[in-house]
Amino acid sequence: MIADIWFDPSCPYTWLTSRWLVEAAEVRPVSIRWHVMSLSVLNEGRDDDPEGDPDGYLWFPVRVCAAVQQKYGQEALGRFYTELWSRESGAEDWLGNFTRALERAGLPSELASACSEYDDAVRASHAEAMAVLGPHVGTPIIKVTRQDGSKVAFFGPVVSEVPTGAQAGLLWDGTLLVAGTPGFHELKATAHAEPKPYRGE
Repeated sequence: MIADIWFDPSCPYTWLTSRWLVEAAEVRPVSIRWHVMSLSVLNEGRDDDPEGDPDGYLWFPVRVCAAVQQKYGQEALGRFYTELWSRESGAEDWLGNFTRALERAGLPSELASACSEYDDAVRASHAEAMAVLGPHVGTPIIKVTRQDGSKVAFFGPVVSEVPTGAQAGLLWDGTLLVAGTPGFHELKATAHAEPKPYRGE
């Protein structure tokens, strides 16, 4: 089966969800396709600023991601995203150095200077994400296409710690079961905990 994930690279919870998806793909027959979405686009026109980003810094990582996706495809985007959160690229509590992450992903370092010329690509990819579930959700959005062609889509799951191995597979199975139940809308658990670092160790 295929899992399309739309993500904003700046969100630490999305990073953890993406690593769960990678872990799940190790124990379930899942192929991942990577796409960018944008919290900046999602929150345009709001009176408040839920991301606390008045200077628009969150546009920079999504522009670089859009440039990678447009020029080198979704697989390269997945590699870059992985490196962007690696210690080797300088990531600690947040993103690492764009140039270093690009180099480690085998991509041209000049993509680090991607600017507003990629905004249309960001918006187009973001619109694809919104078409899956609607604008009432955030990042990430995952759409699963099963072998029989049936589809299930969901926001999240939001995790503060990455399930690995068998636990990753069980969460995958449960998420598909719940999200694929006719009439299902939402499920929440305890309040958010701070994200625990994950670097693939």
